[in-house]
Amino acid sequence: MAAFRIRQLTPLPLFMKLQLAAPITLWDEALPLGNGLQGALLWGEANRLRFSLDRGDLWDERPAPGNPLAGFTLARMTQMVAAKDNEGVAKIVDGANAADHPTKIPAGRLEIELPAGAAVEAFELDLPTATARASLGSGAAVEAFFSATAPVALLRVPGPATLHLLPPESVKKLGYPAPVTGRDESAVWFVQMAAEGAAYAIVAQARTIGGVTFIAATVSYSGADGDEVLAAARRRTAEALDAGYAKLHAEHTAWWRGFWAKSSVTVPDEQVMLHYHLVQYFHGAASRRGAPPMPLQGVWTADAGELPPWKGDYHHDLNTQMTYMAYQAAGHWDEGLSFLEFMHQLLPAFRKFAREFFDVSGAVVPAVMSFAGKPLGGWAQYSLSPVHGAWVGHLYYLHWRHTRDTAFLRETAYPWCAEIGEALRALLKPNADGVLVLPLSASPEAWNREQRSWVTPNSNYDIMCLRMLFLGNAEMADVLGDTAQAAEWRATSAALGPYHVNAQQILKISPDEDLTFSHRHFATIMAIYPFNLLNIEGTPAEREIILNSVHDLDRLGVLEWVGFSYSWMSALRARIGEPESALWYLKAFLRACISRNGFHLNGDQTKTGFTSLEYRPFTLEGNFLVGATVHEMLLQSWAAQPGTGAWGPIRLFPAMPWRWHDAAFTDLVAEGGHTVSARREHNATTWFRIVAGADGELRVRDNFDGRAPAWSGATPAKAGDDFVFTLRKGDVIEATLPQPASLPPPPPAPPAPADHWDGDVPLAPKHPGYPMFP
Repeated sequence: MAAFRIRQLTPLPLFMKLQLAAPITLWDEALPLGNGLQGALLWGEANRLRFSLDRGDLWDERPAPGNPLAGFTLARMTQMVAAKDNEGVAKIVDGANAADHPTKIPAGRLEIELPAGAAVEAFELDLPTATARASLGSGAAVEAFFSATAPVALLRVPGPATLHLLPPESVKKLGYPAPVTGRDESAVWFVQMAAEGAAYAIVAQARTIGGVTFIAATVSYSGADGDEVLAAARRRTAEALDAGYAKLHAEHTAWWRGFWAKSSVTVPDEQVMLHYHLVQYFHGAASRRGAPPMPLQGVWTADAGELPPWKGDYHHDLNTQMTYMAYQAAGHWDEGLSFLEFMHQLLPAFRKFAREFFDVSGAVVPAVMSFAGKPLGGWAQYSLSPVHGAWVGHLYYLHWRHTRDTAFLRETAYPWCAEIGEALRALLKPNADGVLVLPLSASPEAWNREQRSWVTPNSNYDIMCLRMLFLGNAEMADVLGDTAQAAEWRATSAALGPYHVNAQQILKISPDEDLTFSHRHFATIMAIYPFNLLNIEGTPAEREIILNSVHDLDRLGVLEWVGFSYSWMSALRARIGEPESALWYLKAFLRACISRNGFHLNGDQTKTGFTSLEYRPFTLEGNFLVGATVHEMLLQSWAAQPGTGAWGPIRLFPAMPWRWHDAAFTDLVAEGGHTVSARREHNATTWFRIVAGADGELRVRDNFDGRAPAWSGATPAKAGDDFVFTLRKGDVIEATLPQPASLPPPPPAPPAPADHWDGDVPLAPKHPGYPMFP
């Protein structure tokens, strides 16, 4: 293993500033601001600043011309697949997605022209206060924030400024008329008529006080603000300027102070620290309870003269699920409930989809979905698969497991998951071997949309998603006292049969297809992460399947990966106790697959071979998997047998890379609702505190290498590898452990490609040459 220098922990605030050199000439390198409902990107050069505005509920919901999906059903699609009429399926389902609408709509851009001779020298985003600055030299700076407490952005310019408002050119593709523009002595605005009688407006209003120009900007939308969108926006900007920049900024920073107080993390890697906190910031800026949850690009829709990539939609074959995998441990409940409550409110749309396309009762989530919950089409193999809602259901299950919120379980989580399960049970029929299978099956994005992408039911992906839903439903039904339903859910899970493995004990795509190519989506190993249906503490047979399957992905290489593949693999390697590999994949993601503002760009931006794809579409899920990875390294609390009602032990620092000698975290949340803080020095836990989240048994895994904890509070019993406590909610246990006299020796090098380093910089792997989809 290469030598690494030991870094001392640095105070947290030093890792909470995103600093970028000027100019910023691309929207996807801009400083992102937002409050969940609205967002903005600050960028520019010389004496012109750009402020690209967005709003989460701004959508054109019209179906594609001719509405290709109208009247199309699963029964018809099944017949066409059996007849090998894959092109016919694609013509219908891809056709529904090929048109310009439905789509997320970009709002517009405010440009701020500074006096001649002024020039932006640097940009900075202060994460603790969610405030952006564009430095002008000599201590002067333009400041901007998107209020956390009001639907308006505020800017402060040290001197005069001229405002220009640019409607997006891309909406012309949607057939919209030219916007109605206006200007008076203090404001600029436009009103854009949209589809089906909708309208939206942007207003930017300025006020000069003592030589300083204050600007308020907002986006109003008829779907939320009534028909008089211009009046609503003008009223909002005027109220903000009347309240004053200082007052609104104080309220804004108070909100963010509460957000950051939920939990904290410190690890001895500046790059990882910055990105971890940037990911937490993205949650606070782009996901608020009561506001639209994050689609592919959050509240930062592309400002490049085009409609957003992939329509800026909600993708449920991994994107939304991975976007919301990191909030639980950080304790950002409202940010997560933005998504869960949104999906709950869409149950009528999901029931309609189940009834009209699948001809079943219950609810089915379209894998490619509009803001209104309508199916958008795309590759039929995954866009019209019914199982992705089961993966969404895992987030309801995790939220309950981390909060122990019985009202949420009774009123939201179980009813939602039960309706998804009802539809899926209706679709499952026994095959010749008595195994329950779906009418059609695929493994996400394998073979794209070719005929061979329809695989023999069920794919491992389908089995894993279905089993996780059914076992989670069984556990939730048990807690609610419905033991009969719990037994039915478990019986349905068992009737799915075992996972498909080959003679080498490697998880397959389907009963008769091995994974033989590099692939971006780890659909074959979902049972390992995130579902934990197969885990490293299971039977020897399970452990063999896990290690063989994961290491075979190493063998197949990264040629056809994208950015999120790296951060997903990093989280998975931490979950199975391979911290050195987890760190390499994490650092590779941060080196190759992000823009300089931190946005996940799907291709290899270094163009050195981390993937064969070198494009740069922006999506958020890869970023949030970094947060999930860090949490997996610091704290794990999963149960060895999901769905049984058991609670796993608290595992402190279970997957820490050797070179991270010192680390700490405060108030991370374990399953069971327990709040955990801990410190690590010289590669060993030296202190921890746990506040019990519920009455009952709590276990702490003894991974302390023979060092005996000195307990404060309750004294535990010892059962196998665990310290066992019986506690009441709110009880506190605390322990200190002696610091080791010296560092342990470094571990052996991990398997390739995670052994490819230049100092602390990951190197692109040598490609084994496996073709895509041979």
